[in-house]
Amino acid sequence: MSSPGGGLPDVNFWAARGALLLKQARHEASMRQQQLAGVCGTSRTTLSAYEHARKSPTLETAGRILDAAGFRLALEPKVEFTGGVPNRLPRLPVGQALGRVRVRERVYDLSVREQRRQAYSALLRDGDSQQLVAYVDEVLLADLWDELDLPAGVRSRWAPVIERARARM
Repeated sequence: MSSPGGGLPDVNFWAARGALLLKQARHEASMRQQQLAGVCGTSRTTLSAYEHARKSPTLETAGRILDAAGFRLALEPKVEFTGGVPNRLPRLPVGQALGRVRVRERVYDLSVREQRRQAYSALLRDGDSQQLVAYVDEVLLADLWDELDLPAGVRSRWAPVIERARARM
């Protein structure tokens, strides 16, 4: 989906992502196109064109449609990985940050500090990018950092992430 030179994704990529986002919001709200269009002040045919990427709404219009469906347009930091280590980690919703995670054959309760320490140690050593983003909270990791059982190589690769996290706290 990137441009041929490997740069930013092209316009079609963003149009398709926007279309999917609007359609997903409408479905999550259990609304029909006619209903959502009426609430947000656009026509059903225009909403359909947005949802099928035949037209692209302005940012203001997209925000208005999402708002009418009960969602908000939000800025979220992009997490990129280099050598298995992210440039940053997200702040997770409480239920996710303190939920349960399976690492290898063991299930950890992240609401229990000692289990979270063990889970984070295992995830930083062996977790894949999806697991790291889904279960490792930036602030909770920074708090546990000095207690984690990590090989020196893993610790040194992750140290810049922790330094940035602590600087944001």
